[in-house]
Amino acid sequence: MSAGLKLPPCPPSLKALQHYIKLASDYDKREPVVAYWARLYTLQSALKLDRKSPEARALLSGLMDYLETFKKENAANESVTNDIAGQALVENVAHKLFMWADGEDRAARFNKNVVKVFYTAGLMFDVCEVFGELTEEVASQRKYAKWKATYIHNCLKNGETPIPGPMGGDDEGLGEDVGGGEGDQEGAVGGASGGAMGWSHLAQPNHGIPSVPAATDFGGLPSVSSSSPTPSGGAGSRAFRDPYLQPQVPPSVSAQPPATNTYQAPLPEAAGGAVTLSPDMIVKAQKYCKWAVSALDYEDSKTAINNLQKALTLLKTGCDS
Repeated sequence: MSAGLKLPPCPPSLKALQHYIKLASDYDKREPVVAYWARLYTLQSALKLDRKSPEARALLSGLMDYLETFKKENAANESVTNDIAGQALVENVAHKLFMWADGEDRAARFNKNVVKVFYTAGLMFDVCEVFGELTEEVASQRKYAKWKATYIHNCLKNGETPIPGPMGGDDEGLGEDVGGGEGDQEGAVGGASGGAMGWSHLAQPNHGIPSVPAATDFGGLPSVSSSSPTPSGGAGSRAFRDPYLQPQVPPSVSAQPPATNTYQAPLPEAAGGAVTLSPDMIVKAQKYCKWAVSALDYEDSKTAINNLQKALTLLKTGCDS
């Protein structure tokens, strides 16, 4: 029922959620399950903002009807009925968007499309909250994507040349509070609609390459300094980890750390030749398998093999690679 879904207008009290509604609409045909989770996130967020006004109740009712019907119609789809599989799918889509935009940024290919994809990745990482608390890697990538979208946008708007990658070169300065704290970054990009940044629809990449937005005017995205900021330094300056060193769902061409000669003694095996796995380890192995299946949906065999190898290593040694 997602195709051509007509929801009541978004009231002013829920204006902050308009971009998630657009995100879901953009994925209705390309990946309906992603649209489903985006609307569930929208519903949960809307309930926290306004559940009493008639306009909000109309929208909430429309979302609930859609979610209930979609879940019944897709009862055999594990990505809908199983949170682990659904999380794997949404995170995989978010990571692909993020890594494409990051690759373009580091190659100094700056344009509105890169801004658009960083922005969309940030929204998609927000949707991941529907599955619970974000991992450290996902949270850091979300913050970085939202900051990069704002930073590059303002540079282009002001006729300045953005600095590729994290501030300071290589991975130095990644995660620093550039232009304000985390709350400032969240509000700057997360609170702006796609239309304010110069497009009316969010990214729908085709085989990892997003479509070029038709609009030409960037509009009034809240200000983040487009000049190179000075890293603040100190123990608190690296507020989160480098998301590129160990992406949770490796992209088709992932940046792997260089091999080292450091010897790591194998963990002792339990009787019977198998290690004793904790519940958390079992869940992690299941996630690797789900991510592998999700990667195959995109014909990404390299990522599938990588995740299956990680699952086998974890099951055999009890060590998460």
